[in-house]
Amino acid sequence: MANPETLRKSDKDIPKMAEKICNEMLKDLEHAKRPILEAVKCSLDNSIYDHKVGYLTPGKKMVATELNVSSVQKMARTVFFLEILLNNIKTGAVNTKRELYYIAKGFVKSDPHYRPLDFDDQDESDSIIQFICDMLTVYREEMNCFANDRGGQTYSKQLIVTEHLTDGTKAEVDLGSLGTTPFQPKNKPQNFKLKTRGKVDFCLVIESEGTANTLVSNGFTKRHKCIMVGAQGVPSNGVRGWVNMIQNQLKVPVYFYGDLDAYTLQNIYRTLKAGSAASLIRNQDFSAPHVHFLGVLPEDVKKYDLHCYPVNEKNIADARSLKKARDTLQNDPFFQDKKNRKLSDILHWLLKNKVRCEQQSIFSVDPKDPTTPERIIIEKIKNGSYV
Repeated sequence: MANPETLRKSDKDIPKMAEKICNEMLKDLEHAKRPILEAVKCSLDNSIYDHKVGYLTPGKKMVATELNVSSVQKMARTVFFLEILLNNIKTGAVNTKRELYYIAKGFVKSDPHYRPLDFDDQDESDSIIQFICDMLTVYREEMNCFANDRGGQTYSKQLIVTEHLTDGTKAEVDLGSLGTTPFQPKNKPQNFKLKTRGKVDFCLVIESEGTANTLVSNGFTKRHKCIMVGAQGVPSNGVRGWVNMIQNQLKVPVYFYGDLDAYTLQNIYRTLKAGSAASLIRNQDFSAPHVHFLGVLPEDVKKYDLHCYPVNEKNIADARSLKKARDTLQNDPFFQDKKNRKLSDILHWLLKNKVRCEQQSIFSVDPKDPTTPERIIIEKIKNGSYV
């Protein structure tokens, strides 16, 4: 969910780019040459992190697919799906990846010539869509294709969201009038303008939507001038784009609160802050480089006597998590950057102590007082207890 003003539709003529690629393929075939399709390699070993930029960007490595016996189906599927996506751009139609899978199945069903291109499951068509986007270096949203995920559940007494609709009208939502009902943007480029009623002190992104709901129900947003977003685990494109918009339009401090474990640091927080290796070409609009890791921090465990769970090397899942943490420290450019040393220190602490602490553990500090978690979070923000 990113503002279309930040997406690059005006910068690239996608139909012309696609036509050029197809003409080059045809020319190669006419001259008895094997066509080659190249796409940006979206993986960790082609990821570059510069803290001045703030998010992962692609290196120079490319994935090349040359026409041969093993690749002929992939190349044919690429041209087949490219035509479907270009038709969406031409007509203005919008589809989810699941719908595009069935549209492709419909073509196969209606014409026997398409049968060799049939997909056994959606993963196969998804990979072709991703390859096309990486080949053209465009966002999936620029191809009028959207994943079926949502932006984060958002609460605030100060935030007002104005959406500029395609028919020229506007829709305004005052989050202060919603009570405990969250505002939730779609994972679709929407022309949002954000404004606030008075000053907003911070935006708090909670890993667990359930915990965010609890804090709101207990009066957190009534007592503090803030925006609260429930991220629902690994942040979707919708969540990342939405937090990116809050950060860029409102210029307020953004804090992330989640579990103290390797998975949260590597897969959830890193993805929110700097994007992912799998989507290198889109991290600019789907990351929030200025978000701070508020906790749970190692020092919180001792200070608040928080309950921790042991991480055992003999347990298959735990052993996999520890191995991933070690690999991350060795290979992930985000954690190798000197500016993120405190974050890598947390990973080292987790490897040494072999424990994990859940975000909900702060509810055990004073079980008689339901406002204790709120007090701890505010205390950490005021005291600068974050990374």
